[in-house]
Parts: sequence; C-alpha cells; structure tokens
Amino acid sequence: MRGTLKYGVPAAAALGVGGYALSQGEDPGSAALAAGAGGLGAAAGLLGARQLAGKYAPDLLNAGKQGQLAAEKFLLEAAVKMPEGSKRQNAIIGLADRSVGIPIPSKQQFTRGLGKAAAAGLVPAAALTAGLGGVALGAIPGAMGLPGFQQGGGINPEAYTSQNPRGLGMTTMQYV
Repeated sequence: MRGTLKYGVPAAAALGVGGYALSQGEDPGSAALAAGAGGLGAAAGLLGARQLAGKYAPDLLNAGKQGQLAAEKFLLEAAVKMPEGSKRQNAIIGLADRSVGIPIPSKQQFTRGLGKAAAAGLVPAAALTAGLGGVALGAIPGAMGLPGFQQGGGINPEAYTSQNPRGLGMTTMQYV
C-alpha cells in the first residue's frame, strides 16, 4: 500500500474526527482521544477493505463473466424467436454484438477497484465509530477530575433567573 494511503488517510480522518469533536463542544482531552481513535479506526477500515477485496474479488469477477455469457445467450435466443429481418430482431442482435465487446477488467484491476469501493464506505464508518469510542473513553478521566477532560466550569444556581417577563400576569416565586 502506498504511504499516502497508508498514513495520509488515517491522519486526515484523525484530524476530521478530532475537529468535529471539538466543534461539538467536547473538552480538549476527549477530542484528542477521539482523534487518535478515529485515526486507528480509519487504518483498520483500510486494512479491512483490502482484505475484503482480496477475498471476494475472484468470486465476483467470475460471477460477472458468467452473467455476461448468460445475457449474451438470452439475447441471441430472443433474437431467434423474432421474425426474420424485423427491426426488433436487428436491435437485439446489435445489442448482443455490443455486449460482446465490453471489456472485462483483469483480476488485479477488479481487486483494486473493489478495494477502493469498499474503502469508500468502511474508512469513514470505522473512523467515526472509533472516534465516538474515543469521546466515550474521555469521560473516564473527566469523571476523575483530570485537567483537560472537564466540560466547562461549575454550576452556580444563583446565576439563574426567571424567564417570565414582568407584566404578563404570570407570577414567579421571588426569593429575597
């Protein structure tokens, strides 16, 4: 695997997940844990996509070849049933001729393409799921009071006031 993919995609996912965690109001420690876990999740998604493509690509390629042969056979059988020289028969024969010329990729090309398609779904999903786990992991040090893992300051109950506007006939309990 190229270094750009091997290291760049997880690094970009880590920055994205960590930045998103910060934008949602998470504390810096939890955002850092989310970024680290998101990067590891993206790397795992890349490896998983590669393994899936290697395992299933030969079977899918063979199924595609069999499907192409079956479609050509079906088209030729349908053309035989049509009246000789009709427009429908000519159209079906033309379609069958065009399907014969469709190139089938090599096993290596198909495996790479399938790996890229699998990675397009697996990498973001794995990164976000692992990032969510990193945020949840950040709650543990936050509960112990470690600096950098605490959400905001303390709550002052005397800072709250009534939301009822005066003069609308609604009464609110007033403390003196």
